[in-house]
Amino acid sequence: MIEIDEIDERILRELGSDGRVSNSELSSRVGLSASACLRRVQELERLGIIKGYRAIIDHSLLGVNFSAYISVGLSVHTKKSQRAFEKAIVQSPEVIECHNVTGSFEYLLRVETKDLAAYKVFHTDILGTLPQVNSISTYVVMESPKDNR
Repeated sequence: MIEIDEIDERILRELGSDGRVSNSELSSRVGLSASACLRRVQELERLGIIKGYRAIIDHSLLGVNFSAYISVGLSVHTKKSQRAFEKAIVQSPEVIECHNVTGSFEYLLRVETKDLAAYKVFHTDILGTLPQVNSISTYVVMESPKDNR
């Protein structure tokens, strides 16, 4: 575990809220000179604490109007089976997130598609054809009152 101080925590909070904030504005918000702030940000990046920056995209404006979480249970609980499943999922553009979890199933997926019909194709033609898959449960997202992705 890497320990950071209060200033680094403030830098991370500010960048988490607005990754495009200028260094000048960031330094003002956290109470540092611009050069000291830049050095700290670069060190946080070098340490891997800051892994990258990304845009938050409104997918509905691009025609992606269906979102669901899917629990997936595997038929065989081996490392080989997990790797094969993960390889197939990584190649599926509909899968936005894939998490190996504990509990009554092995994976939790977040899937986004154009609509329910496109999801059905993914469910049937991708997930449904994977020999490692034993069970699939879909939880359709109706609304997201909080989404900090």
